[in-house]
Amino acid sequence: MRPVIIAANWKMNTTPADAGELAATIAARTEEPGVIRVICPPYVCLAAVRDALAGKNVAVGAQNVHHEQAGAYTGEISASMLAGLATWVIIGHSERRRDEFESDELIGKKLARAIGAGLRPILCVGEVLAEREAGRAVEVVATQLRGALAGKDVEALTAAGFVIAYEPVWAIGTGRTASSADAAAMAEAIRSTLAADLGWGRLAEDVPVLYGGSVTSANIGEFLGEHSIDGGLVGGASLKPDEMAGMVARAAMTAKARAGAEGEPA
Repeated sequence: MRPVIIAANWKMNTTPADAGELAATIAARTEEPGVIRVICPPYVCLAAVRDALAGKNVAVGAQNVHHEQAGAYTGEISASMLAGLATWVIIGHSERRRDEFESDELIGKKLARAIGAGLRPILCVGEVLAEREAGRAVEVVATQLRGALAGKDVEALTAAGFVIAYEPVWAIGTGRTASSADAAAMAEAIRSTLAADLGWGRLAEDVPVLYGGSVTSANIGEFLGEHSIDGGLVGGASLKPDEMAGMVARAAMTAKARAGAEGEPA
């Protein structure tokens, strides 16, 4: 059974002075069984959030990682530098692709570095509005997957708990969302690409796929109602404890229902 995951991407928000308190508040408000919770603050807040979450069963993630181990890369952070600060990392977020011109090849290198350092990666993929309207959404996402994952060790990725987040780029920060049916179809297309194009076979069915397009407590239920969607990569709403509480509570319902369907104790 795939896990149910709510991952909070705080983006460029919070400071070391307030991030720990916010993280602790969210942790206290989201104590629900069966849900993996991850908070990804800015680099400068990682230590504060790590300390605030000690013993609270909430993981800490970084929002990015560099593709090299060390060197003359001013302002960058390597995977080994994250050791002890984070256990998860977001890779290839649409804003990095857009603003920093990250290619699929570069994202693949970052993925390898993350796995090598023992970080659990969330690989982001997704199309812009023009690509969806042209009927190329699945093609675009499949190309991103092939570009980042070709030649990668499937067993190492699955052992690391590899996660994919589908981000319809046109829905991020715009107030628009994909329909749950569209998101579910894309999740199925993602696993089909892993299985058929990349040779993952049945292992593709074990990869969690999150929805990451303007997720809120008001709409997350629609997406979690789809069997192929396993949680959310949450942006702006993840800075609001009430929103996070609502989303994790709904995710716990999904986890319980899935455990019951699998014949496991709820």
